[in-house]
Amino acid sequence: MSLVVPPYPPARYTEEEPKVSAWLRRSDESPDYDSFGTVKYHYLASQQATDGDYGLYRVDLAPAAGGPGPHFHRAMSEAFFVLSGTMKLYDGRDWIDGNQGDFLYVPPGGVHGFRNEADQPASILMLFAPGAPREAYFEGIAKLGEMTDEERRDFFVRNDNFFV
Repeated sequence: MSLVVPPYPPARYTEEEPKVSAWLRRSDESPDYDSFGTVKYHYLASQQATDGDYGLYRVDLAPAAGGPGPHFHRAMSEAFFVLSGTMKLYDGRDWIDGNQGDFLYVPPGGVHGFRNEADQPASILMLFAPGAPREAYFEGIAKLGEMTDEERRDFFVRNDNFFV
C-alpha cells in the first residue's frame, strides 16, 4: 500500500527573516469563562489569536454537567480530545464512552454531541477549524432561558449550531 502525500499548502509567511511571535498560556491560568461553576472554558487559542486558522478550547465539566445533544455545524469541523474523566461522545450513530486519550473528529455537517454524565469531573480539548468566534456562543448559552423561541433560533443559527 502506498501513501498518497498531498503537497503542502502555499507559504503564508513570506518574509526573509523569521520573527518572534509565539505565545504561551500556562496550564494554571484561571478559566476565561465560568458557567455557573458547572462548565469552565479556557480560551487557549481563539479565532482572533490564530488569524482564523482554528480555535482551541479546554473545557472542564463538573460531574453530571450534561452537554449539547446531537447537532452539526455548516462552517467548521470540530474535534474532541478527552484529557481526563469519561465523556459521552455522539458520533452520529451512537453515544459512546470517551476516556482519557480518546479522540473524535467531526467534519462540517457531521452530527455529533458530547456530555458528562459521570459522577466525576471531565476535561476535553475542543478544536474548531477554521476558527469561529465560539466565545460568544459559550457565553451566550447562559442566557438561553431569557430568550424567546425566535431569539434562541437566531442565536443558534448565528453561532452555526443546528440541532437535529
